[in-house]
Amino acid sequence: MALIVHKYGGTSMGSTERIKNVARRVAKWHDAGHQIVVVPSAMSGETNRLLGLAKEITTQPEPRELDMLASTGEQVSVALLALALQSIGKQAVSYAGWQVAIKTDSAHTKARIESIDEAKVKQDLNAGRIVIITGFQGVDSKGNITTLGRGGSDTSAVAVAAALKAQECLIYTDVDGVYTTDPRVVSEARRLNTVTFEEMLEMASLGSKVLQIRSVEFAGNYRMPTRVLSSLTDPLIPLEEEANSGTLISFEEDTNMEQATITGIAFNRDEAKITVRAVPDRPGIAYQILGQIADANIEVDMIIQNQSSEGKTDFTFTVPRGDYDKAMKVMDEKVKALIGTADVVGDTKVSKVSVVGVGMRSHVGIASQMFRTLAEENINIQMISTSEIKISVLIDEKYMELAVRALHKAFGLEKA
Repeated sequence: MALIVHKYGGTSMGSTERIKNVARRVAKWHDAGHQIVVVPSAMSGETNRLLGLAKEITTQPEPRELDMLASTGEQVSVALLALALQSIGKQAVSYAGWQVAIKTDSAHTKARIESIDEAKVKQDLNAGRIVIITGFQGVDSKGNITTLGRGGSDTSAVAVAAALKAQECLIYTDVDGVYTTDPRVVSEARRLNTVTFEEMLEMASLGSKVLQIRSVEFAGNYRMPTRVLSSLTDPLIPLEEEANSGTLISFEEDTNMEQATITGIAFNRDEAKITVRAVPDRPGIAYQILGQIADANIEVDMIIQNQSSEGKTDFTFTVPRGDYDKAMKVMDEKVKALIGTADVVGDTKVSKVSVVGVGMRSHVGIASQMFRTLAEENINIQMISTSEIKISVLIDEKYMELAVRALHKAFGLEKA
């Protein structure tokens, strides 16, 4: 008998009929003798609806109250799923994050999990109950409800799995696994049977929407085997077949890992570029710029600083598009006075495209092939960043899909 954590996304919980299907699937696993913990998201569209109501009240809602509001979506889901399981003869109990408790820091709307008290959950599991826990939320040291940000239910599920030392965490979504790229952009995209944590972390950070990046970090840090699979199949599909479906996110040293040079092409439309021109080229200038951005709780992605000319340089960085206006306000109100410049320009019509693969460690020429492919399509590269297993470029957003299709073909990712 194994302890398994199931996570179901908003689409999987999108109606009462789908919730009943989730209950049937969970019951099947429980009938097979497994201890089951379920972490569902809010019903599809519910979080957006709730946040929209807040925006109708005020254009600048207070983050603590946003967390109070947004957290109710998951509470509806866990209660309905518990009722669905009880209606088919299963003992099930639902908990909000603060009841477990899932303890977080106090960064409202972007909180990070600090610890999980697993005692109550284990007691219920040992009594034969199915435990259902709200995703996306927790509680801080002052007793305030917090939320983990978009996609936070994935993080909750993997964190719960790690705390309970589960055998596997199953992430049920509306897709049947991780693909070489988004099939909506490239019809020839291929589902991967396995992918390393390192590759998945890069792909999540680069814009792949299959898993939230912090959930992959948890999975990698705690070596928690995590599988992405579809919730839209028949809930009564044979358990052995389901248990081996989808994409397993595992470890590079596993002998069954695919050995392709490039695993996938990731892209992110949610990018904005900010350039500070004629910055004094002196020690500490990067901190004076980015320190203020960090203090505003804005994440920075790509960074480039040009070579100095006559004691001046240009400094460029990217931020999430949703934080662009906030970042520009910080630049105008705080940074300009610190660094003595008034020339700050921005661009919200950019996108990031990346090639990812652990095989890059042992293969040369990946960058040249990527740049040649983009050049042949007459796509200009605005910024470049690299790591050991990925190369990312910032380009005009109107060329993003063309770049993804061209790169996918150039690296032969459509071939099994």
